[in-house]
Amino acid sequence: MVTMNQGLTWWISPLILPILVGLAGIVVWHVIPRRRANTRLLVQIPFFLTMSALLAAQHLVPYAPPPKGGTVAAMLLAGSVKLLWWLHLAWALIGFVRIYLVVEGKPREARLMQDLVVGVVYIGMLLAILAFVLAMPVGTLIATSGVFAIILGLALQNTLSDVFSGIALNLGRPYVLGDWIVLSDGTEGRVIETNWRSTHLINFTHNVVVLPNSFLAKLGITNVSYPDESHGLSIVVRLAPTRMPAVVVDMMRTVLESCNLILKDPPPAVAVSDLDATAIELKLIFRVAEVGQRLAARNEVYDLVYRHAKANGLLLAVPRSALISMTDLPTEETARAHEVTPLDLLRTIPIFASLTDEERQILATTTTVRTYRKGDTVAMVGQPLPSLMIVRAGVVARLRGEDDATMEVVGRLAPGDVFGEASFLGGAGEEFSLRALGSVTLYEIDRKNFASLQQTRPEFAADLAAAMAGKWTPPSGDAPSALQRAKPQTNILDGIRTAFRPKPLHGA
Repeated sequence: MVTMNQGLTWWISPLILPILVGLAGIVVWHVIPRRRANTRLLVQIPFFLTMSALLAAQHLVPYAPPPKGGTVAAMLLAGSVKLLWWLHLAWALIGFVRIYLVVEGKPREARLMQDLVVGVVYIGMLLAILAFVLAMPVGTLIATSGVFAIILGLALQNTLSDVFSGIALNLGRPYVLGDWIVLSDGTEGRVIETNWRSTHLINFTHNVVVLPNSFLAKLGITNVSYPDESHGLSIVVRLAPTRMPAVVVDMMRTVLESCNLILKDPPPAVAVSDLDATAIELKLIFRVAEVGQRLAARNEVYDLVYRHAKANGLLLAVPRSALISMTDLPTEETARAHEVTPLDLLRTIPIFASLTDEERQILATTTTVRTYRKGDTVAMVGQPLPSLMIVRAGVVARLRGEDDATMEVVGRLAPGDVFGEASFLGGAGEEFSLRALGSVTLYEIDRKNFASLQQTRPEFAADLAAAMAGKWTPPSGDAPSALQRAKPQTNILDGIRTAFRPKPLHGA
């Protein structure tokens, strides 16, 4: 143990050097930013080792209680050296903990565990300083503070419950930041933050939901983002029992096949869940690429159910709660399938909404019916179509690629969809190849009728160009700029005016 003679002044003591090293380490620790934890550790290790070597050279044991006797200056210097040594030991341990979490690849998810370890290190350092530097009876202090700990624990019962629940959730890791979770009480959202007391979710309405960890730990948690972001959905459809269930199931498979927003791998499924005199009840099971597409996918499936049912003469069933006589229910023998005429179809298509019934009738009277079998090619890429085509029944796939081996489906057309606008109006070839995915019926509208409408109603060209330009999207799927959106409309409008310009009279 280093002692000081009465004639030896404190500023020339051999303990001044380790004190200066410790103070320099404190300055460097605070100068280095907290985000550079690795640099902090690498810098603290030399300071800690240097202090340990200097204390060993002076035979000063930092974990031994101070000896009795000696001058006040010697006791202060020895106590300062020990205090600085314990402080640098704590910082070195904290640096190792934080670097370990970074190497493990979970610095953010294990934030609570990191803070807990840091707290334990600092508490241990404080107790060591009280015992080995200030020579206080730590055992008695701990026993006395136990009473206060009980009182404090009762006062902070809810807070402590949140804290320990947060620790349990982080150890169990049922979710990580960025995961979409669904709770058993119906609450759902994406995890954006987790701390000692609570977990923060952002929901569909873009509101932040703050859940206490103790409340979260008591509920069942479904992690929608694990093992991947795809999400399964199911909807129930009720149709009148006017056809055999096998026919209805095939039609529902066609519905799912024509949907663009659902995943085709794994393939969607259709199951008959109930059958009685009032309805055939079916469950449509499918998956979407991410949870954010659920609403759009459900809307698309419902829309396609309606369109395919109308195209195939199927009737929606009455609700279970409706009061209806059994004799009024349609059956396979009594139901008359409604035949969708070209005029009926034109009335449902948005691009013909500005036409009057008389104008739609003009187009409908000269409509030609085309039929295709499964696998037939409707049009090849680059091939201009002389007529405007409307899907009456079935599904037409848009394909991208040069041959069958490289072709991929980039979209599907269902009953009521229109294609061939660019070819029909502007003379351009088709952007994609078109192929029937099953039995397909198309309505073909002749160009001459459009020419007559253009002559009698010039503003129809602008209306038609605006409606068709609104359907245009770039092949890459990127959002078009304002200039890109305006350019297709101008090209279509010019094409309409060129194609349907009245011919000048001879000799004029």
